[in-house]
Amino acid sequence: MTPHRSPVLRRSFKKDFPAAVRGEGVHIWDANNKKYLDFSGSAAVNFIGHGVQKISADMAAQAAKLEFVHTSQFTTPVAEAYAEELLAFAGENFRGGAVYFTSGGSESIETALKLARQYQVEIGESRRYQILSRKQSYHGSTLGALSVSGNQRRREIYLPMIREFAHVGMPYCYRCAFDCTDSCRNCGQQYAAELEHAIAATNGETAAFIFEPLSGATLGAVVPPPGYLQSIAEICRRHGVLLVADEVMTGMGRTGRNFAVEHWLGQNAFEKNRNEKNASGADSNLAPDILVTAKGLSSGYAPLGAVIASKKVIDAIATGSGAFLHGFTYNAHPISLAAGRSVLQHLQSTNLIAAADSSVTGTAAAHLKQSLEKLRDNSAVGDVRGLGLLWAVEFVADQKSKRPFAPELNFAARVASAAMNRGLLVYPIQGCVDGISGDHILIAPPAVVAKEEIIWSVTQLRAAVNEAASSLL
Repeated sequence: MTPHRSPVLRRSFKKDFPAAVRGEGVHIWDANNKKYLDFSGSAAVNFIGHGVQKISADMAAQAAKLEFVHTSQFTTPVAEAYAEELLAFAGENFRGGAVYFTSGGSESIETALKLARQYQVEIGESRRYQILSRKQSYHGSTLGALSVSGNQRRREIYLPMIREFAHVGMPYCYRCAFDCTDSCRNCGQQYAAELEHAIAATNGETAAFIFEPLSGATLGAVVPPPGYLQSIAEICRRHGVLLVADEVMTGMGRTGRNFAVEHWLGQNAFEKNRNEKNASGADSNLAPDILVTAKGLSSGYAPLGAVIASKKVIDAIATGSGAFLHGFTYNAHPISLAAGRSVLQHLQSTNLIAAADSSVTGTAAAHLKQSLEKLRDNSAVGDVRGLGLLWAVEFVADQKSKRPFAPELNFAARVASAAMNRGLLVYPIQGCVDGISGDHILIAPPAVVAKEEIIWSVTQLRAAVNEAASSLL
């Protein structure tokens, strides 16, 4: 007999998927009433927890009043209010800027790329069109987003369809190509120099540089070394290149700051440098020109993304052509915006961002860091890294040499499967070493996770790693 095939085009035909029917807090239940602890926030999406009734109530209230209008004809009160609140949340650098709402991360990246290009045209720099990015990065699944991504597995078959620009190396201290005896400060400067060389090679055609402040799924929560982000920001300023921070995964409190970039190019730095000039007379403010966010923006309660642009970028268009040449049918969808606005109010009123600060003793993030670090004594664990409530565990066949498992073994997927059987959800990824080999899992629980739940989860994860390793014997 032919097995039943779902009418849904799922991500894989090679496995079955349980039907999720309910969520509450850090837990999800399937149709068989099996309970799972969502230790990955689905895919670093859910930050406030599942089943917050106020969010769904606010969405329903908006739907009852107005479900949809097209942005070529109307704005809405929820769009205006939410944009103002989001600009304030993004910080002083975005005062006087504007927000473009989308339906998710990939749409937001596409929007940011086009916004960067149009900005350069508006200020008389029409030669600038190239968007530089980094190897081992991921910025989305649409073709423009794939062109600036470095995830080999997700790009390979589509390469003939996309326009390629330069991808520069990025710091990865566990497997650094340079001298790391100084906590990677030196290697960070060498990687930053790669960007400057790449900009020079375009002969004045670079429009923007896009980066993840803390690497996402592709490399797995790699924290940049001291001075690195400051150097790339300075390089971009010096060369008239827009700095675009992809905070789809890391924004909206996930790392214990409103946006992860604030750890390195933060609000204190914004205020200190606001009125200063560097030696060349250029603005020394190192904040991004454009922030891209999604995932935690709505915590998964509705499809939503946003592009937050600084006053400099918005003024160029407003006082130039007067129109952004871009649009989606569902951009600024009222029900999605009601969800996002409600999520923002909820995470601020419940102080969840503080819970995600791993540098503060007693927070959920600090407990997560301490518990995960204990996995280092497992022979299959090579590295534990991350910040706030975004962490990765990288697996190796040999700890001393850091030799990865053979890619065909798909060790990360084995760990994830064993964990899921135990009622624990983690997010497996391959390719962190060279795009093909290298296994790690991403861990990004909702900020409402309790210490006891973290301890239980890491215990189950350790057992899952051991089971996966035993299956290879």
